[in-house]
Amino acid sequence: MSKLEKRYDFVLYFDVKDGNPNGDPDAGNLPRIDAETGSGIVTDVCLKRKVRNYVQITKGSEAGYDIFVKEKAVLNREIDKVYEELNIKANEKQKAKGEDVEKGRAALCAKFFDIRTFGAVLSTGANAGQVRGPVQLTFARSVEPIVSFEHSITRMAVATEAEAEKQGGDNRTMGRKYTVPYGLYRTYGFISPHFAASTGFSTDDLELLWKALSEMFEYDRSAARGLMTTRRLVIFEHNSALGSKPADELFNRVKVEHTGNTPARDFSDYTITLDGQSLTETMTTVSV
Repeated sequence: MSKLEKRYDFVLYFDVKDGNPNGDPDAGNLPRIDAETGSGIVTDVCLKRKVRNYVQITKGSEAGYDIFVKEKAVLNREIDKVYEELNIKANEKQKAKGEDVEKGRAALCAKFFDIRTFGAVLSTGANAGQVRGPVQLTFARSVEPIVSFEHSITRMAVATEAEAEKQGGDNRTMGRKYTVPYGLYRTYGFISPHFAASTGFSTDDLELLWKALSEMFEYDRSAARGLMTTRRLVIFEHNSALGSKPADELFNRVKVEHTGNTPARDFSDYTITLDGQSLTETMTTVSV
């Protein structure tokens, strides 16, 4: 594995058709939306979850690619396990200190892909400090305002005998389902070689990240999320660790134009260009 020596900035476009890309549990699981502009929102946490799931599925139990924040995980237990492997006595009551914290932190970064990629708070139990990851994502926003459709659904069954008696044997349950008919979303990402050096994030990890961002929706199918697809990933590769140009200047080179039906109902209704040239490949790398 090679050390990461260059800075990277990237723009990711993905879309949703007849699905809920990221429901808000505080709003009845409605698609997240900016109330002032009507823009759809997908959180960075949601996108990181999909990257984690992709790595977990494709890498399995391969050493160095375990996932720290995964379904039903007990995080402090994972930290304790690493300290046990290091023969360091540390737990929630007896916190690790000094060099032991650094050893624990390094071991956790080496073991878990998501820690050395996104970082993590590792001070909740035995204490392995905090890790600031080299890969950071913004919230994704739709390029145009979205609408949210509400659908009534019927389940031809009930869950309990009490419900069946109340309905006199009709046994129907009504519910609601929310979808976005179509939305094209854009998120920005940043990769720092300085933080990569401290977590051990390598060029191999970088290649896996690009694959995950390109293919993550293929391994995350759900009726609730409809049809979600990565459409374009534009990567700006700098020629040094500090970078050549401001990220904002690079991102402004990528434009989206609504060229098809109004309202949009398919990706073909948009054209994405880089420096005025239409992008036809899913992933494009530009040296800057």
